[in-house]
Parts: sequence; C-alpha cells; structure tokens
Amino acid sequence: MSAEVRRPEIVVDLDAIRRNVGILRDLVAPDGADVMVVVKADGYGHGLVESAAAARGAGAPWLGVATIDEAVRLRVAGDTGRMLCWLNTPGDDWAAAIERDVDVTAYTVAELDAIRDAATGTPARVQLKIDTGLSRGGSTTDLWPDLLEAARAGEEDGVWRVTGIWSHFACSDEPDHPANTAQERAFREALAGAEAAGLHPEVRHLANSAGAVLRPSSRFDLVRCGIAAYGLDPAPGISPDLGLEPAMTVTAPLALTKDLRAGASISYGHTWTATTETCVGLVPLGYGDGVPRHAGNTAEVWVDGKRRPVRGRICMDQFVIDLGDPGSTDVAPGDEVVLFGSGASGEPTADDWARACGTIHYEIVTRMGGRLTRRYTGAAR
Repeated sequence: MSAEVRRPEIVVDLDAIRRNVGILRDLVAPDGADVMVVVKADGYGHGLVESAAAARGAGAPWLGVATIDEAVRLRVAGDTGRMLCWLNTPGDDWAAAIERDVDVTAYTVAELDAIRDAATGTPARVQLKIDTGLSRGGSTTDLWPDLLEAARAGEEDGVWRVTGIWSHFACSDEPDHPANTAQERAFREALAGAEAAGLHPEVRHLANSAGAVLRPSSRFDLVRCGIAAYGLDPAPGISPDLGLEPAMTVTAPLALTKDLRAGASISYGHTWTATTETCVGLVPLGYGDGVPRHAGNTAEVWVDGKRRPVRGRICMDQFVIDLGDPGSTDVAPGDEVVLFGSGASGEPTADDWARACGTIHYEIVTRMGGRLTRRYTGAAR
C-alpha cells in the first residue's frame, strides 16, 4: 500500500470561528447589540460559504459581504438569513440582490435611481452609508440630506424599505485617536438627520472588529466583525484577551533537505549566506500561493517542535528554511512544516508573519491560496 500523499494546504477550524463569533456576541450583548459577521474576500481566505455557515451556527443574525456576486453565491449555497452587501460599480446587477432578499447599500442618489429601476417586483431592502471621515465609500455630509430625501421618497412609493444606516471607522485600532470621537459624533448627527427625514431603520452600525472590542459607545444595534471572527486580534497589543482562537493553519510537507557548507548562499540575489555548515529544507510554497515575498530572511516556520527561520528570498513556488546543525536534526522530506497557525503549540501566528513582513494579519490570511487546497475541521463543517 502506498504512503499517504501530503499536499500543501490551508486547514480551517470552523469550530474556532463558531466559538469566536459566540464570544463577540456575548461581548456586545449587554449593550443591546448583535454581530454581523463579515465573510467578504472568500471569508478572509477561510472560505466564504463555510465561514458563513459557521457564523450562522453561532447564531449570527447578519452576514456582510462586499459584492453582489458574493451575496448571490451565499444564497445559492442555501443561506437565507439577513445579509448586507456594500460595494457596487455602475452596471452591477442590483436585481440579483433584491430578488434574493439581500440588503444593498446606497451612497448616492444615482445609486438609489439604479435600485429603483431594478426593483420592478420585490421591494428592495436598502441601507444608507454616510462617510463620517474615512473618505472612502459613503455619502458626504453635504449630500446626505439629498440622499435622505430620495430614500424617504422611495419608501413612500413602496419601492424599498430603508433597513439600515451605517458608517465605518478609520482608526478604531488606535483607541485614543481623535478621529474615533469625531466619526462617532458625525454618525450620530447623520442618524438625527435621518430621523428628521422620517426614516426609521432597523439597524444602525458603525463599529468594525476593533471598534466593537475597544469602543462600547459605538456598538449601536450591530457591530461588523471580520478579522476577530477568524480569531485574529483587531488591535494587536491593545485589545483585552477575549479568548479568540485563530482558525487558519497553513502547512506543507518538506520537499527536500540537504546540507550546505559554510559560505553557501541561498536563493535569488544571494541575500543570505551560511556562516557555518547547516542543513536546509525546501518548502514547496511561494508567492504564487500567497506567501509574501517580504517574508524572505524575516519570517519563521514550525518544524519538529521548533521555529525555523526562512533563509533567502521567497520564490514563486518555493522557499528555503534553516534546520540548523546537520548533526543535530533528523528532519526529513515529507515532514510537516507549519507556516502559521493558532500559536497554541508555539508555532508562528499570522500576526507573527505580519510583523515579519511589515504588514497586517488581514493581508496574510486573505492572500493565501494559489495551489493550496483548503481542508475543514471541526463539527461545524
């Protein structure tokens, strides 16, 4: 009988996602809020449909996605709960969302006009976004009264129901940043304007993961939790320990081991040179699979109970790790390499990789893919 063939893979613990969502729901419940779990970008690299199911299993009443295509995919997969999408471009198929009972977001009167044209049968569920200082999507404060007037007119005509009003923090992972107070104040003013215009939304939401954890006054009716639902700290070094558990582990089998003499240099550009004799291992993953090129000579992996440094540049398909003195290691081809995981056994985490690469853990987990397969564990699967 042939030995089991091991492949590089992303392992996602769906029970961890479910537990994380439960922790976040318990955190905000005393303020009368609940959680929208954000599953955009293929569930932050964890799998759109699978992550959504785990979130629903934890009782999440809302899901959040960026695009109509993501929303439709979830509906086709069988999700029937409340769902919001918010990123649209001219020509998008608004009707595909409206007909599937997905809440859509309008930033402008022009978008409301497009929604009106699309809502030929089923009344739309529309949420309005106000730009309170991120200067990205959302209505400007100058144009907010016009948007409210048009939104109210659509309600009176029976074209849609305004179900929500929301905005998004720019600096919530910096709790002392003055922008947070300014944005919350601007949001409350926008809500007052909506009430004066005769709009009474079901939900008001401002806080993302960091805001939900660090700024209770911003919780309103909903908090939108993305990165925290996947077990990663939304404000590393600042957030209290909530017991969140990273859900993603990335592994690969060693493809090769070999001894190098002192003076041998590794990978393109010879950016690392051995000062003593050492044993190295070849990991069959690279930037074609989402491994950041910036991890060269900075990140570590976990092999045989120890952290091992990456040596030389990350290539498209492979990179090299240092296993140490040839006489002190019995690591062999086929042994498991953990790039990052929960950290429970001492292995690097996505946050460790982010620091090594000068980026954020959001980027680390969402970019993993390429030729990697994805495997799910836990009862929630």
